[in-house]
Amino acid sequence: MNVRHIAEKCLRDEAQAIMSLIPALDDNFDRAVELMLACKNKVIITGVGKSGHIGAKIAATLSSTGTPSFFTNPLDVYHGDLGVMTADDVVIAISNSGQTDELLRFVPFLIERGIPLVAMTGNPESLLAKHATCHLNVAVPQEACPLNLAPTSSTTATLAMGDALACALMESRHFQARDFALFHPGGSLGRRLLTTAQDVMRRDDLPVIPEDMPLGEAIIHASAGHLGLCVVEREGRIVGLITDGDIRRAMQSLQADFFSVPVSQVMTHSPKCVAPTAKIKHIQDILHSNKIHAVLVTDDNGHLLGIVDNFSCII
Repeated sequence: MNVRHIAEKCLRDEAQAIMSLIPALDDNFDRAVELMLACKNKVIITGVGKSGHIGAKIAATLSSTGTPSFFTNPLDVYHGDLGVMTADDVVIAISNSGQTDELLRFVPFLIERGIPLVAMTGNPESLLAKHATCHLNVAVPQEACPLNLAPTSSTTATLAMGDALACALMESRHFQARDFALFHPGGSLGRRLLTTAQDVMRRDDLPVIPEDMPLGEAIIHASAGHLGLCVVEREGRIVGLITDGDIRRAMQSLQADFFSVPVSQVMTHSPKCVAPTAKIKHIQDILHSNKIHAVLVTDDNGHLLGIVDNFSCII
């Protein structure tokens, strides 16, 4: 048995299932996004079995991207949870067949209360699809399961449709990386987007030298500072920056004259500076785009407050 061949076929079948959703996108998708954007309360997602597991994941994705959502098991709905559904909510009901009895039983309640219902099924002719405010067709040609029985391609397609909704809503809400970080404060992205330069910058024993210092002496200060650079100042104001790389290149080009040439002749005259409130993510972008390993943190008057290097940004 070639198990790798079976795995490859499974992945191809599921990829094809997702691609087959693209032609099925229609006005119903637009309507679903409009309903969710206009929702004044919560998006409530429900489904049975595998559909329920997918629904829980969709709810989590929506909630973390700016659309307050939660999943509820339809079996719980009949034991008091109907009370959580109001006219200010939107309900998404997931069922591949569209004929799941547990879901159909509370559709009349939704209609009576005027609660919008988005049905996500693989059967546009099903009762759930016909009674929904709008229907998202997630039909697939076949399951990836060798027996064409176990929910595989169908659950993958449903999950992808949920992601498509989340992405459309993010764009419609102008949801930004900072917003995402606020919902994920414990993750590395959250830390990079919320941590500022003043939180991580080196403040003490900064390698500061005057512009007339000979390179032969500057190399000692750069080494002692353990940052691979020296900040060049004139009367307390930053006028330049010299790095290990600058010193090495000067040593090669100046040769015997190297030790007597002043720092001002080889320094970078416009070093990259940021405010103490600059976010680490922004600083990382500066470091990467300029191919440098440190930025200077300055106040409004251009006075040096600290230095943030690549290592400081690893959080």
